Amino acid sequence: MRIGLVGYGHGGRFFHAPLIATLPGATFVGVVTRSPERRQQLATEHPGLPAFDSIAQIVEAGVDVLVISTTLKGRPALVLEAIEYGVAVVSDKPFASNAEQAQALITAAEREGVKLSVYQNRRWDSDYLTLRKLIDAGALGTITRFESRVERYNPQAVGNASGGGFLRDLGSHLVDQALQLFGPVERVFAQLQYSAEHPTVDHGFFVCLTHANGVISHLWGSALQNSPAPRFRVNGTAGCYTVEGLDGQEEALMAGKTPKTEGEHWGAEEHRRWGWFEQGAERERIPSQKGAWNEFYRQLQRAVQGLGALPVESRDAWETTRVLDAARLSAEHRQVVEMAAVKGGGRK
Repeated sequence: MRIGLVGYGHGGRFFHAPLIATLPGATFVGVVTRSPERRQQLATEHPGLPAFDSIAQIVEAGVDVLVISTTLKGRPALVLEAIEYGVAVVSDKPFASNAEQAQALITAAEREGVKLSVYQNRRWDSDYLTLRKLIDAGALGTITRFESRVERYNPQAVGNASGGGFLRDLGSHLVDQALQLFGPVERVFAQLQYSAEHPTVDHGFFVCLTHANGVISHLWGSALQNSPAPRFRVNGTAGCYTVEGLDGQEEALMAGKTPKTEGEHWGAEEHRRWGWFEQGAERERIPSQKGAWNEFYRQLQRAVQGLGALPVESRDAWETTRVLDAARLSAEHRQVVEMAAVKGGGRK
């Protein structure tokens, strides 16, 4: 499979390029970027890998898949351009600025017969995979409340609108995970945080989701949290699962490590970072599953070859976008929003 990358900013450089470059059975064709600085980084980090000026140029070089990893503002137009060339497309998250925009991209892909996926890589976080295993095994009983947080102290991120604000950017991961675990949402309540210097770009959020099956999801994100709470706290009738800190794959990629350099150790969490199961006086460590962001690209390979489903269906990304629309509406009007009232098309 021949894969091209569009964009070599933080996401393209650290979250896509290393995984594409080390994917067995794939050829990394090159990167579309016009920035001299990005081109120099590309030449240093992937010697000999071509840089292209446009999607048209890289398509002419021959690609089966284009991965679009640019800022949210211009990304949908690039996704649409790639779709019109008839190659399979992976959009970075967030998928779109709103559900209508997301639906337009899905409709275009369906019209052209193009496979369209979205890079929700945190479906392959170690803590999320561990939680799924516990839920599937019934170890927690019936889940009543799901608490999920990604909280950091990163003042440089405040005011960064490249992902559409913290709710739209980071929230796309947390909402996607909640939907995957507990299904459709009926009601949404949200609060957003802004700074005086950046009154239109949220740097923190709280979202409460009421799922159709009765589970309540509480989701938090922040760029200015000095003391992060647990990544997950999941309450069930048979016990509670908690885990601290973030999955280590981001840190590893930022340090220049890849699935190829780490081999079977890729995604493995050191035992002191494992989570806990607690029920009354009982308390025990739960070994973490290995994280596997590279599994996204493995599944993508099989899907492009006609051997399986896409790793993330665009319909899922549309539903996540729709929930994020409801969250922003809730925060603006300071009220609970019924999902049935939120605009958006979408079809199975």
